[in-house]
Amino acid sequence: MNMNFNQLALLQQLRSGMGRFRANHPKFPMFLKAVSQDALKEGSVIEINITTPEGKNYCSNVRLKADDMEFIEALKNMGVH
Repeated sequence: MNMNFNQLALLQQLRSGMGRFRANHPKFPMFLKAVSQDALKEGSVIEINITTPEGKNYCSNVRLKADDMEFIEALKNMGVH
């Protein structure tokens, strides 16, 4: 796989941003590791709730399918958790 300079710079930005996110939210990676080992199975439901500082709430969920599990396994193999 050949990468140009822009792609390498983008990867470095993502890596740096991930490091800052982990430092700012140290329990979140532990949470992701725990659920990836036990809870992410076909048929599981992932629900996301976001509340703005003004109190507005957004909520969505997805039920994991076999195709999703292939994608999640690929992320795990890349070390993204």
